[in-house]
Amino acid sequence: MTAPSFENIAVMGAGAVGCYFGAMLARAGANVRLIGRSSLVDAVARGGLRLERNGLANNISMSATIDPAGVASAGLVLFSVKSPDTETAARAIAPHLAPGAVVLSLQNGVDNFERLRAHIANTVIPAVVYVAAEIAAPGVVRHNGRGDLVIGEFGPHQAGDAVIANLAAYLTGASIPTRISDNIEGELWWKLTLNCAYNAVSALGHSRYGSMMEMPQVRQVMAEAVREIIALANAKGVRIAMLDPVEATLRFGDAMPEAVSSTAQDLGRGRMTEIDHLNGYVVRECDAQGLQAPVNRTLHALVKLLEQSTTFSSLA
Repeated sequence: MTAPSFENIAVMGAGAVGCYFGAMLARAGANVRLIGRSSLVDAVARGGLRLERNGLANNISMSATIDPAGVASAGLVLFSVKSPDTETAARAIAPHLAPGAVVLSLQNGVDNFERLRAHIANTVIPAVVYVAAEIAAPGVVRHNGRGDLVIGEFGPHQAGDAVIANLAAYLTGASIPTRISDNIEGELWWKLTLNCAYNAVSALGHSRYGSMMEMPQVRQVMAEAVREIIALANAKGVRIAMLDPVEATLRFGDAMPEAVSSTAQDLGRGRMTEIDHLNGYVVRECDAQGLQAPVNRTLHALVKLLEQSTTFSSLA
């Protein structure tokens, strides 16, 4: 089997995460096309994508479109749409994917990978994303911390060790540190744990991670949310990829004190969030297992209430 070429790249769902990784790959010489909202397309057409990183700002030339057919010439598709849009976006790109194209899922949640794979025939690789990024303005992505990936494969349909290894090497060569895991399901659950602890609290408190972690009361709430997820993972036979998830969760924010959760960013822009696929997922699965999840249930309910509000102000 001929190894796929990753030089032509499409980003399906060019929000903060997709724009950041697209920008890094374009800086390294790849031909990148962003697929996103019309405001992004217009801004990129005027002056490229502006990347603010490490105190520097660079305008990076690339193409952008609102049309999902923009994936047609790509050997690698970064799939970074919000969780509620997974099936719709997958069906939209499926007819246009080149036969050998690899789709890399850069999404939150633990079930997006299988939902995506159900609608497209191409190789799909799940990734766990660790990056703090935000859209500061249309066509401007601001990097606030980290920027690494964990990739791997699980289940009966393997992408193949060579494809995984080649992709990891390619991404690392573009200054995107990428680790290969033999427990990608556990890695996805570890990221779910972090999202459930941080995202809703950041949104509800209108806060960046550093401020959150200075409050013992907030740390206690986050720890209790994590314990509920550990119990759920144990019931489902999932091995979370972290020896002490509670302690590791509370340390996580120290590495990205300026980060603000994607849930807070979505609410700040008056958009629906992924909360149904984060804390909401935990609640549904705990109900199915006969487990209690009062903290995750409360966080989910309060974010759903904010989704209905039209008065949530933007982050300063």
